[in-house]
Amino acid sequence: MMADPQTVLNLLKTARGQLDAVIRMVEDDRYCIDISNQLMATESLVAKTNATVLKAHVGGCVKSACASGDQAERDQKLREIENVIDKLSR
Repeated sequence: MMADPQTVLNLLKTARGQLDAVIRMVEDDRYCIDISNQLMATESLVAKTNATVLKAHVGGCVKSACASGDQAERDQKLREIENVIDKLSR
């Protein structure tokens, strides 16, 4: 099961729009806390997008690898998820 591409694209385009707005805020010398709040909102949306992609990966690719009976493929997919979890926890 792959993440719905349109959903992912919409989330990313929204994040891009938010980032463009932050750039304008910096250019306009807006208040630091307002800029920080917008940056956090953008980070949150990117994190939500990543969670959407990762959930689809687990529900599709990882689930399929575990059901396939191919031990090497299963182990590879599980290592990939472990690596992502490590990166997310930094």
